[in-house]
Amino acid sequence: MLPLDSQVVGQQFKLQAVEEKLKPLGYAIGGNWDYDHGYFDYKIDEKDGYTFLRLPFQAVDGELDKRGVMVKLGKPFLLNHKYQDDLDDNPDVLNGLVSMRYNSTFNQFQEPIDKDAKINPKFMTIANSLVQELELTLLY
Repeated sequence: MLPLDSQVVGQQFKLQAVEEKLKPLGYAIGGNWDYDHGYFDYKIDEKDGYTFLRLPFQAVDGELDKRGVMVKLGKPFLLNHKYQDDLDDNPDVLNGLVSMRYNSTFNQFQEPIDKDAKINPKFMTIANSLVQELELTLLY
């Protein structure tokens, strides 16, 4: 994980407004959200894992699933998840209720072998451009 300086840090917006501005740019709300915080992810690369620019946000008045919730933006960071090339060595067998043969039908996603893998320096230029685009989109 590589934190990036930005003028968006600490800024507050309605979540819906941020989402409406960032989705057309290629951002998606990451699946790793909770009722009080979440992330907008921009996928930069998917070779040898996934490299994302991630923009964290936190609810300041209510829960994220409520209409009109205000969020405070955190410090963007560059993140690389490296995944296994072969079968998952730690599949979820749904508490033993489903055999391994049928588990692959329900759970096709592998655990990352490194949730915070080394980031290729070539992505720094892209990440800095994305942060500038974030600032122009959200602040001006």
